[in-house]
Amino acid sequence: MKCPFCGQQNRDRVLETRTLHEGAAIKRRRECEACKRRFTTLEEIEEMQLYVVKNDSRREPFDRKKIIHGMQLACKGRSISLETLDEAAQELERMLYNRLQREVSSREVGEMVMESLRALDQVAYVRFASVYRQFEDATQFREIVNLLRRKDSRKV
Repeated sequence: MKCPFCGQQNRDRVLETRTLHEGAAIKRRRECEACKRRFTTLEEIEEMQLYVVKNDSRREPFDRKKIIHGMQLACKGRSISLETLDEAAQELERMLYNRLQREVSSREVGEMVMESLRALDQVAYVRFASVYRQFEDATQFREIVNLLRRKDSRKV
């Protein structure tokens, strides 16, 4: 490690080590043996970059914040905590990365968000679906509500 103060290479010692983010990162407090100044380093797992392919074929890096924002809009006025939405978005992201594919279609991401919302809150699910699928009339709302009813009756 290069000291950020004096520039000496490999002349430091680790004073303290802590794990962060459930073991996904390590924070180390170090002291340079040359200048005796202390500094902190952060080691994280380098993951592959996931890209979302839009309907117009543009590609952009996957951004969990966009998922959370869309879910927040759908859940506005509902009793669903930001922590719950963040956990759902983390799980969705984990599923996407575990597929080991570098690209995913925006349609697929939208469908996964809808399924996640359906498990959390049916009203939020319908709200998200209405925007995502661009409902144009009341019959489309009726169809999705009927679909929810059929799935609920099968659970019993």
